[in-house]
Amino acid sequence: MREIVGSIEGEYRRYKALGEAAIDQLSDEQLSLVSGSGGNSVTTLVWHISGNLASRFTDFLQSDGEKSWRDRDSEFVQRTVSRAELLEKWGKGWTVLFGSLGDLDDGHLRAIVKIRDQPLTVHEALHRSLAHTSYHVGQMVFLAKALLGTDWRYLSVPPGGSAGYNKNPVAEKPPGPSR
Repeated sequence: MREIVGSIEGEYRRYKALGEAAIDQLSDEQLSLVSGSGGNSVTTLVWHISGNLASRFTDFLQSDGEKSWRDRDSEFVQRTVSRAELLEKWGKGWTVLFGSLGDLDDGHLRAIVKIRDQPLTVHEALHRSLAHTSYHVGQMVFLAKALLGTDWRYLSVPPGGSAGYNKNPVAEKPPGPSR
């Protein structure tokens, strides 16, 4: 049975799609820009999300989620890369995540995994990772919206659009396995 794991996977897919929709709206130059107050660029956030997902979900049930090969600090180095490189990096982390989730069912949720040598149940690790990922995808969306200003195309219900959306709530179900 994959009722709970499937639900969690669906939420990951929703946030993956939101991140991609924000990336799609930005120019190549904007992907590496930071806001006026500093912070991270979309590229930096992509590097961090991908690094985190790859580390946490490689050999998920067998090894510590903080891999020795991960260089977390380097994920936050400001960089300029091509859109193709950015999307390749983005895809790598998600591929590892979805591969591991595909091997899980609800019977695994009480198993113990470790992150930085701290024991967590699988369901705790999944919820922690989902919250972390959604937090950073939210930063990507916020930054993209700030960079685009009035050119931003809303990814959910636009201001003043609640009544129309409620008649056809298309974003309520996470996208299926694809992309």
